[in-house]
Amino acid sequence: MHIAEGFLPPAHAVAWGVAATPFVVHGARSLIREVREHPESTLLLGASGAFTFVLSALKLPSVTGSCSHPTGTGLGAILFRPPIMAVLGTITLLFQALLLAHGGLTTLGANVFSMAIVGPWAGYGVYRLARRSGAPLMAAVFCGAFVADLSTYCVTSVQLALAFPDPGSGFPGALGKFGSIFAVTQIPLAVSEGLLTVLVMRLLVQSSKGELTRLGVLLTGKRGATETAATETEPETKQTAGTAGTTSTTGTTGTGTVAR
Repeated sequence: MHIAEGFLPPAHAVAWGVAATPFVVHGARSLIREVREHPESTLLLGASGAFTFVLSALKLPSVTGSCSHPTGTGLGAILFRPPIMAVLGTITLLFQALLLAHGGLTTLGANVFSMAIVGPWAGYGVYRLARRSGAPLMAAVFCGAFVADLSTYCVTSVQLALAFPDPGSGFPGALGKFGSIFAVTQIPLAVSEGLLTVLVMRLLVQSSKGELTRLGVLLTGKRGATETAATETEPETKQTAGTAGTTSTTGTTGTGTVAR
């Protein structure tokens, strides 16, 4: 997904940088406010950024000759909203460009716009829509992470098609070619990222319930209790069932104790 250094024409690189800047500035203000008002959230913020960095640094070869990778932005968007994820994604992409030669500085604006802005907003929108429709938390998380990943590559295909239109069919033809190249590997990758994000969210539900409730991920009241009941009571249910099978009933006759 990361467009390589110097790959875009200068005018396109500048235009995407200008388009991404307002989102990053707004996200920086949101991030400062979040840390100032809730300093206890810094650990979860760092974990969200690390999740994005690790996943998006995994370059997987495509059967069509390109490279694909997960994005990891869905988790942070669900936890802290897309504006903050724009900053975390920008930091991730900057470090990858400088340290891993993954992406580039001239194409940073384009990569930020696709992975750190459009991806989180699209994923968060689908997540919120699923929640309002009554979907369980984990199903909504899967849908959000899946869409955040896949929409990033759709935008990248648009960016490349705008920069390099097909000589015969123009922008539509180029969009079809770039989209088909990415789709071969990205759809299964998006499914895998959705499942991994669900696994991480299940762990957070068990370890950081209070923080997730404050962030609005876990609902309060009867519905919120129902959503977390399965993960909390399943071990207890198994233990109770096992104990019941080995418990014996005792009674007393006279001065002695007799097992029945």
